[in-house]
Amino acid sequence: MTAIASSTSAGASSPDATADHHTPYTFEEKRKRIFAIFAASSGNLVEWFDFYVYAFCAIYFAPSFFPKSDPTVQLLNTAGVFAAGFLMRPIGGWLFGRLADRKGRKTSMVTSVVMMCVGSLIIACLPTYAQIGAWAPALLLAARLLQGLSVGGEYGTTATYMSEVAMRGQRGFFSSFQYVTLIGGQLLAVVAVVVLQQLLTEAELKAWGWRIPFVLGALAAIVALMLRRTLTETASTKTRAAKGAGSMAELFKHHKRAFFVVLGYTAGGSLIFYTFTTYMQKYLVNSAGMSIKTASNVMTACLFIYMCMQPVFGALSDRIGRRNNMLLFGALGALMTVPVLSNLQSVGSPLMAGVLITLALAVVSFYTSISGIVKAEMFPPEVRALGVGLSYAVGNAIFGGSAEYVALGLKSIGHESYFYWYVTAMMGVAFLVSLLLPKQATYLHNDK
Repeated sequence: MTAIASSTSAGASSPDATADHHTPYTFEEKRKRIFAIFAASSGNLVEWFDFYVYAFCAIYFAPSFFPKSDPTVQLLNTAGVFAAGFLMRPIGGWLFGRLADRKGRKTSMVTSVVMMCVGSLIIACLPTYAQIGAWAPALLLAARLLQGLSVGGEYGTTATYMSEVAMRGQRGFFSSFQYVTLIGGQLLAVVAVVVLQQLLTEAELKAWGWRIPFVLGALAAIVALMLRRTLTETASTKTRAAKGAGSMAELFKHHKRAFFVVLGYTAGGSLIFYTFTTYMQKYLVNSAGMSIKTASNVMTACLFIYMCMQPVFGALSDRIGRRNNMLLFGALGALMTVPVLSNLQSVGSPLMAGVLITLALAVVSFYTSISGIVKAEMFPPEVRALGVGLSYAVGNAIFGGSAEYVALGLKSIGHESYFYWYVTAMMGVAFLVSLLLPKQATYLHNDK
């Protein structure tokens, strides 16, 4: 399953699905590729479970590491550590992208899941502030930075690998499972905490119960590691040995335009993704006036439906082309953001709130379902993981990571609606940038 990049004319009109001149896949080849997709995406699920379980458990372990009398100060401190992990993503995108392009996708994916496992184990076993003083929050920060580095590298390498190993004509469908497992990791993190809330008292959760999800995450990472060790490498020896492989100089000398195109639509894609996923629960509570429990139930249901949408929209891109998917994403996102957020602010029914959020997430799915493949098709194999990982990580850290802070900041000064127009403007940018995409992919569509 060695990937051999070949370019084609940017003006060609047929989508990825036209590859009739290729030899059909044998049953055994299909089986191997589907297993590779499963093994790669299982690690992705574990990475995101481990990353988000921190956020969901913070309310319980905050007093153990930040012993202030004010609970808000404790949560702010844990949120700061969470944000620090977020800011490590561009470094992870560069580091693991370089590793994947020079040493292989498999090596990079194995290394990232080991790093996430170590980070989770450190947090699970950390002594508290009462036991070791200021070393406790310092070590928590160190573990979180390690996890941020890991998840920053995970996206680009996994997106690249899944795009290269997916079958011709179905690359949109199969690569969509990256976001299936990304969202699945978030959902499993929520479920793990909810189950513990039913089994343990609040005092037990604060004393030791919060450590359990981190232990589970570390154990799951070991399973993912075993699966990833069986993967077949998709980057050829020639590609990895090429002059400039995994090099920033090569990326920006010959593929600068592709990098900034990807960065352009990633900025809007990350912003709207975090607006309608992680920020939305707070929005339903703070702006729509729902109870925390009701908002949590609404978002859990919406995220599950959103997860199931990904293969559908990924398969759609195999029929209509990635460019059309992206144009629909930008245009519909620009048109629906203000009406949906405005109506959610005054919605009285949880069911109607769920319908509106699901509608918004359907539009977001035009992008997230093909997020990996539409980036991977822009770069040749020698800088593909670096190009995908770094452009995503920068756009995600700046625009996705700041979504909640910008929204809450504008709300605090009485101009919440400005945030709606900010998201709308970025969707307009995503649409304009998507016009620059070739009608047929420059790379990957002709690969074996």
